This record gives sequence, C-alpha cells and structure tokens, in this order.
Amino acid sequence: MEDKNKELLEKWHKVVFGKDMETLKSLLSEKITFYSPVVFKPKNTKEEAIFVLSNVIEVLQNFQYHREFIDGRNWALEFSAEVSGKSVKGIDLIQFDDNGEIVNFEVLIRPLSGLIALGEDMNRRFADAGKFTKPLINK
Repeated sequence: MEDKNKELLEKWHKVVFGKDMETLKSLLSEKITFYSPVVFKPKNTKEEAIFVLSNVIEVLQNFQYHREFIDGRNWALEFSAEVSGKSVKGIDLIQFDDNGEIVNFEVLIRPLSGLIALGEDMNRRFADAGKFTKPLINK
C-alpha cells in the first residue's frame, strides 16, 4: 500500500473508531457527493456529509472493518455492525481527489431489516436536529 493511502487509512480509522470529527472535516472535500443507503438523492455539501457520518458513527455499534480493498484513490471497505439489536453488513465506497480529500462516498448496507433500523434511528436524529421535514424511510 502506498504511504499516502496508509496515512489516509489511519486518518479514516481515527474518524470511525476514535470518533474524531476534526479529522473527518479535514478529510471531506467541499465538493463531496455522499450517497446514503436510505435516501435516493445524494447529499452534495460537506455540512450534510459531516452531519450524516457523525451520526452514523454513533448509531452503528460494534463496528468492525473486515476487508479493505484499496486501488489508488478508490477504496472499498467491508464492514459489519449492529443497529438497534440488528446485525448489518456493508461496504463503504470511497473516492479521493489528488489532494487526499474524499470527493465521493457511497454506503451500501444489508439486510433490509438492519437498513430499516438504521433509517429509523437516523430519522429521529435528523428530526431532533431539524434537518428534514419528512422521514428518510417511510413504512
């Protein structure tokens, strides 16, 4: 693994496992596109991506990365976690620009029961913060 990717991966682990929001802010580009597993339209601002990621880090319990596929500026990180007593498995697809900032971030999660639990928990957090007027997931 290249030294730059090793450094970026260490920073990303600080964000995820150390809940280091300052490092998160430094890693995200102002031009980020963030694809959530629970909403159709991507988020296109750094502020929205920070809000979503900082809350997801709190919601997902017993988070672990299992495999990390790194090909230059493109990463696929396989993870597992629990949310509201449900097990989830997922992949973070991350793309960096030449400056080492994240410009594209897509999260895929399964199974549906875990995804719904995640969406419900995130709905509560977004509503409490006044971020959305309609829920992310409707039943």
